[in-house]
Amino acid sequence: MRRTVVLTGTALAGLALLASSATAAPPVSGSRPGDVEVQLLAINDYHGHLEPGLPGSVGSSPAGGSEYLATHLQRLREGHRNSVTVAAGDLIGGSPFLSGLFHDEPSVESLNAMDLDIAGVGNHEFDEGVSELLRMQYGGCHADGCYFEDQPYPGADFQWLAANVKNAQDETPLPPYEIRKFQGASVAFIGMTLEGTAPLVAQSGIEGWRFDDEVETANALVPELRSQGVEAMVVLLHEGGAQTGTFDQCVGISGPVVEIAEALDPAIDAVITGHTHQAYNCEIDDPAGQPRRVTSAYSFGRVISEINLTIDRTTKDVRRDAVTAINHVVTQDVARDAEQTAILDRWSELADVVGDREVGTIAADIARQYEAGGSDNRGAESDAYNMVADAQLWATRDNGAQIALMNPGGVRSDLLYASSARGEGDGVVTYREAFTMQPFGNLLSTIPMTGDQVRRVLEQQCQSRYLHLGVSEGFTYDVSRELDGRICTPGSIEVTNMRLGGVPIDTDATYMVTVNNFLADGGDSFTVFREIPASERIGAGEDLDALIAYLGAHPDLAPPGTDRVNELVPVAG
Repeated sequence: MRRTVVLTGTALAGLALLASSATAAPPVSGSRPGDVEVQLLAINDYHGHLEPGLPGSVGSSPAGGSEYLATHLQRLREGHRNSVTVAAGDLIGGSPFLSGLFHDEPSVESLNAMDLDIAGVGNHEFDEGVSELLRMQYGGCHADGCYFEDQPYPGADFQWLAANVKNAQDETPLPPYEIRKFQGASVAFIGMTLEGTAPLVAQSGIEGWRFDDEVETANALVPELRSQGVEAMVVLLHEGGAQTGTFDQCVGISGPVVEIAEALDPAIDAVITGHTHQAYNCEIDDPAGQPRRVTSAYSFGRVISEINLTIDRTTKDVRRDAVTAINHVVTQDVARDAEQTAILDRWSELADVVGDREVGTIAADIARQYEAGGSDNRGAESDAYNMVADAQLWATRDNGAQIALMNPGGVRSDLLYASSARGEGDGVVTYREAFTMQPFGNLLSTIPMTGDQVRRVLEQQCQSRYLHLGVSEGFTYDVSRELDGRICTPGSIEVTNMRLGGVPIDTDATYMVTVNNFLADGGDSFTVFREIPASERIGAGEDLDALIAYLGAHPDLAPPGTDRVNELVPVAG
């Protein structure tokens, strides 16, 4: 029986080679009579990637898609008396058309059908605010209405956890942890998003809530869990790192996850992570010097992390020496799960009428830049981001806009010239494709900024990593910056030679700049935008509407180029 007794924090506290199909990690060596074996199957950063053509690949092999993910999960569970499926955040938000159009209700339905059990929250769970996250958990129709007559959205069967999300009374909007019992052995799961969530989401939706330090939050829960007789503990953490090996290796692991893992209480036995859209299978020493398993499963359902815990029934704790883990690729050479296929068909019937409508044409691919591992490189100038900035400038000319800036991470896909499998034709852009590129529904505003404020906001591109703003046609500047690998240190960047239409920017003059509400609120730590009072914003509607109108008005649109920002010093890393 896979299902077990459940106690929530609310109740308690208020390639290498790609196999043709996933195979379980090898049996634990040295297991002893009386030991309890518990299998953890983990994903992260699903982002509503239901359809098999969207998730991408692992290496050169196509991977992901809900129909295949469900099949691999079921196969991995076979032969395991105790199995629990968990996730480390960003299951919703930033989603492609099929899920995003319906406020990610299809994503939750697909995860319910996969028998997901527990998930930590990620930053994207807060894209539409705390109230919407609670609707996603408990059910009820969106303000847009119910999508199926007489069938209100039922909510998530799995439990989201939010240990480090607190209000002024130190209350969490969702349980901080959940305890599961397996043959008398208890395992606690603590769910957290990254401490830096607030700058990544619209501020209006998280008003009154804070995001606490991950280590302090988890460590403070250890005594509480132990007082309930729990010794085996797992953290579901939406924060991560990166490494240079293949998907099941740990070569040169770096990033916030390292410092966090090294500081988490030794009582915590495994850390399942996400956020960086990377894959790794690591052992990082805890503060007592003992190796502790730390994993991440890429993104979009392309990989499943399998962690096998052996619990000593006497001590009630995990035997660290017996822990095994393996990252499995979700290959597409297995049978499609019929229940997932039915979910896709059900929602596609609603979506296709809108989604297949032609909204414009392009002359060539308009794409983002990519890192070696295939992730969106948000630190580089790209055609996609510049094109979106162009669209927003064009859409706000009546506001007097002179410059438009687009936030890194706000563009979620490329516009490809080749026809998709849906057969719309080469060069045709459909509503589905435009929505997938810009799924957040942000509102545009044109705001007055001095030339000095523009310069300072450009220098805020240098944060823990370099985050490159898309810039509109006619605006150019030079930048000198230093990177240590992927890290950019504030103060190591200089922006000079800003020009608009070839004319130097006057630092004392005022310019009208269009941005979305995410940036206007200081998102991604671009805090200079907050200096402009909200009363001075001139509204301009939704960003997706601007993009669609721009595409319609510019047939056979060509890539705008990546010559608006001049790098004065070659960037290492």
